[in-house]
Amino acid sequence: MRLRLPHPLVLLLAGVGVAALLTWILPAGAYDRRTDAASGRELVVAGTYHQVEAAPIGVMDALLAVPKGIVAGADIILVIILVGGTFGLLDATGALGRLVGTLVGRTRRPKLAVIVLSLIFATLGALENMQEELVALIAVLVVLSRGLGFGAITAVAISVGACAVGSAFGPTNPFQTGIALRFAEMPPLSQPVLRFGLLVAAVTVWITWTLFMASRDDVRPAMPPPATEPATKRDLVLLAMVLVPFIPYVIGVIKYDYGFNELSAFFLVSGFAIGLVSGRDFSQTAIDFLKAMETMLAAALFVGVARAISVVLTDGRVIDTIVHGLASPLENIPGAAAAILMIPIQALLHIPVPSVSGQAVLTMPIMAPLADLLGISRDAAVIAYQTGGGLMDMLTPTSGALLAILLTAKVDYGRWLRFAVPGALLVALVGVAGIVLAG
Repeated sequence: MRLRLPHPLVLLLAGVGVAALLTWILPAGAYDRRTDAASGRELVVAGTYHQVEAAPIGVMDALLAVPKGIVAGADIILVIILVGGTFGLLDATGALGRLVGTLVGRTRRPKLAVIVLSLIFATLGALENMQEELVALIAVLVVLSRGLGFGAITAVAISVGACAVGSAFGPTNPFQTGIALRFAEMPPLSQPVLRFGLLVAAVTVWITWTLFMASRDDVRPAMPPPATEPATKRDLVLLAMVLVPFIPYVIGVIKYDYGFNELSAFFLVSGFAIGLVSGRDFSQTAIDFLKAMETMLAAALFVGVARAISVVLTDGRVIDTIVHGLASPLENIPGAAAAILMIPIQALLHIPVPSVSGQAVLTMPIMAPLADLLGISRDAAVIAYQTGGGLMDMLTPTSGALLAILLTAKVDYGRWLRFAVPGALLVALVGVAGIVLAG
């Protein structure tokens, strides 16, 4: 009998409850912090952990953490709603169905399509840590995967999985590698040959795993194209209009410190442009745009509820206690072994801290000096963070975006874990090799 997990919303609310319970069990503690002049972020000062006055979270405070988490995740929630609404409006025009149908009808090598799509999403992950944006794309990818003769799991693997691997090992990803190197007080692109080599190896391993498992993923004869009419030139224009916002956004992330608010603004324009080009007037475009957004409300809500878990642990003053408890035992373990053990520690920390950038700010000021004490390079500590925290992005039950994607794709969380965990472990071996090579 297979274990069937509760609805994602129930799972997340249970996580809030468990976090509140921990504030009554664990001792309250905190590290001293200093403000980084360049980024304005508060950094943990290694070696300064001390106990503080307890602040256990009661029932009312735990309930209030949910709206607080939604407010804290407002920028991501808006991205999901606006990007999802834009793709939904594109689907309402019929263009998406005709384009997918034409693509499926012309594809004679479905495995090649899986490889190409995986490479595209891995690249997007490596460039801008794409995850939340996938919520809006997954319904289309499931249709495409079915058309190629595969199942919904394959659609999640080529999007969420490939993005997570690319994000974890992308040397230029500002939200993971970039921020981790900065707060480990290292150059922006330390050991570039090694890092690009790890990216290529990790993506290759994940694609190989996806292809191996795709043949077992609810395989069925390739579906006929979902639309009887062929795609038109206007359909291509509409598709381009929904993809164009990603171009200035990726450039802005790399050069101008763009965030989710800029992406939301781009897609607000894109949504109205699609409606007008498809023949609607402004009022009808607004009506259909809002209707398309409605389908994304549940997915967006998951992100806010997931944030509530971090709110509870932070307000309860136990998040630093968790970090300290996991990092301290490494001080008594030989260097290379300690560096490798940083991987599961970072993976565990990603459950209460599902933000990769937040995790880097919290852990790297601790792990980097610890690496010095252990006689290993700080590069090794950063690679351990990338491997443990980065790959957990496709696994952690506290990721609202992941649960929203699985809900949209109609894939049970337990079923996804059975697919993804072995593949993630294989990719983690690439990270282990990177730690050894980094010294």
